[in-house]
Amino acid sequence: MPSPTGNIEDLVKTQIGVSSNNELSSGYSVRGGNFDENLVYVNDIEVYRPFLVRSGQQEGFSFANPNMVQNINFSAGGFDAKYGDKMSSVLDITYRKPLKYAGSASASFLGGNIQLEGISKNRLLAWNIGARYRSNIYLLKSLDTQGEYKPSALDIQSFLTFEVNPKFKIEFLGNIANNKYLVIPTNRQTTFGTVNNALRFTVYFDGQELMQYTTMMAGLSFNFRPNSKTKLKLISSIYRANEQEIYTVQGQYYIDQLEADLGKPNFGQVAFNRGVGTFINNGRNYLSANVFNLEHKGSRIINSNNEILWGAREQFEKIEDHLGEWKTIDSAGFIVPYNANKIDLIDVYKANVELQSIRSQAYIQHNFSKQLKDTSSLKVTTGFRANYWTVNQQVLLSPRFSIAFKPNWKKDWLFKFSSGIYYQPTFYRELRNIDGTLNKNIKAQKSTHFILSSDYIFKMWNRPFKFIISSYYKELTDIIPYEIDNVRIRYFANNNCKGYIVGTDLRINGEFVKGVESWANIGFLRTYEYSTDNIHFLYYNKDKEEIIRGYTFDQVKTDSVKIDPGYIPRPTDQLVTFGLFFQDYLPKYPAFKFNLNLQFGSGLPFGPPTHFRWQQLLRMPSYRRVDAGFAYNILKENRIKKGKNRFNNLQDMWVNVEVFNLLQIQNTISYTWVTDVTGNRYAIPNYLTNRQINIKLQIRF
Repeated sequence: MPSPTGNIEDLVKTQIGVSSNNELSSGYSVRGGNFDENLVYVNDIEVYRPFLVRSGQQEGFSFANPNMVQNINFSAGGFDAKYGDKMSSVLDITYRKPLKYAGSASASFLGGNIQLEGISKNRLLAWNIGARYRSNIYLLKSLDTQGEYKPSALDIQSFLTFEVNPKFKIEFLGNIANNKYLVIPTNRQTTFGTVNNALRFTVYFDGQELMQYTTMMAGLSFNFRPNSKTKLKLISSIYRANEQEIYTVQGQYYIDQLEADLGKPNFGQVAFNRGVGTFINNGRNYLSANVFNLEHKGSRIINSNNEILWGAREQFEKIEDHLGEWKTIDSAGFIVPYNANKIDLIDVYKANVELQSIRSQAYIQHNFSKQLKDTSSLKVTTGFRANYWTVNQQVLLSPRFSIAFKPNWKKDWLFKFSSGIYYQPTFYRELRNIDGTLNKNIKAQKSTHFILSSDYIFKMWNRPFKFIISSYYKELTDIIPYEIDNVRIRYFANNNCKGYIVGTDLRINGEFVKGVESWANIGFLRTYEYSTDNIHFLYYNKDKEEIIRGYTFDQVKTDSVKIDPGYIPRPTDQLVTFGLFFQDYLPKYPAFKFNLNLQFGSGLPFGPPTHFRWQQLLRMPSYRRVDAGFAYNILKENRIKKGKNRFNNLQDMWVNVEVFNLLQIQNTISYTWVTDVTGNRYAIPNYLTNRQINIKLQIRF
């Protein structure tokens, strides 16, 4: 699959119910949820996203190394009680235990990786080790902001398995990663607006921005099978993250009106200037997170129809956060907001926080399966989770249920219904308000799932296909409102919100071309929220004109009207999403392969940076992107090996040509807001990457 990041999440983004509007980020939205609402496990150990990251180009690698993976399970909602407490999805990744010596390596314009695996002669010790390096300089040069980019990401992982005896096994999973993003911007030029009202935003920069985060994780698990029906597992893991965000950037900007008259000789050039100004953004943010947990998981097969699963986890968390940010805007010589006696800064956030807590979790689950007399099959899963956190001292009880029925019909159908209560216990990000203060009394968010789906397996053109349709409704209570800027989520740290999510997903996958699988998804979704915090007033002057700063001459308030906007779209409200992954090859030359990854998502809500949710009801343009990959197999796996040749040890070798953003579409990820002295705001779109070509060499041995 052509991928600008090389992360495993790029595959997840093509699954049913999943959407993403940023090809540079590993974050994804599942059925109306945000990036923080997705569980990710690697070999039963929960892993985390970075806390301070603001944009996709800052992220680097996600945790999972695709070259080490054996199996992926993904659920877009209604998942079992054995999984943790998040409101949207779970991604369960299992690393491979090797059975022989093997490996792989690749190199491209964007970096490279190497992976080695093997097993000892006595077959007691097995290892799977991977290292990745990536630099996105090549991609970032296609952005509007020009300058000196120095991004780098390095990741080293190891998965070791030691078979003490047939009943007892020890596993170790270790990871160390360092992601660094340094940019020294010089200038930017962005054209926006309409054909009849085209504007140009030009900025000249001073300063630089540095984002760096280092993560380390080590997990040790002891697996014991006293008999063929019982599995016991003890897991101990520690996760540590050190993140820093240091930036001081000054921008001197010009907003120019472009000539729109085709008859004028200066058509498309600057007609006149609409504003000049300067802004300064400054930040010194440091965060360290330590998470240590001890967990027991077990399962017991009672008989051929019944199985019991259980588990308990104790987790210690320590967060240290030092937040310091401010901005200032100077438009045509006047500081905004204007004060004759002093310089007023805007968006000033200062905080020094240390938070220690203990989180306790437990679950029990019962799996029942039976084949009925007419050979129909039935599977019922019931489960129950409990969660307690020492900070808000809230006890959470989460029942979950699912039933799957496969009738004895001529046509191969499967029907499934899932329901349950899915709490999301607050982590540090949800506790922190926009100004950096903590609300330790905040409650866990709650989502009640109702999901009905059906699978139909059939043959077309004498080849296998599968059609899935899934409808869902989620009732949201005690929701914490938030806003999104690029990939940065900023919570309002209160539970004054309720809402809902409703939608339908359809998917078809199969061999549209014989021998290779392709798939297509389409989703329809609505998610809205209601909060009394959105109630506001409109003010009028004596002439009954609504007072709008920068527009109304008379600013004296003489009357007001109370406005309750009711239910408003949530930041992830996206009516239509569509995804297509298609593979093909030349019948006479099967060594030549082609694949296409197409993604579409209708516009997401956005608004001015006033931190008023009721003002964030504008819509971004739709996200449209096509990535294409062309591959040629230089060394085939089934080739005849002649004589002594250094290439005989290679299993296969591929040359890939990847074309990112094939149609050269400028996708908007966020907006930069600038203000003139009258208070007028201009939303300047921040575009994602343009068309780029990447060449990659891959080998397996």
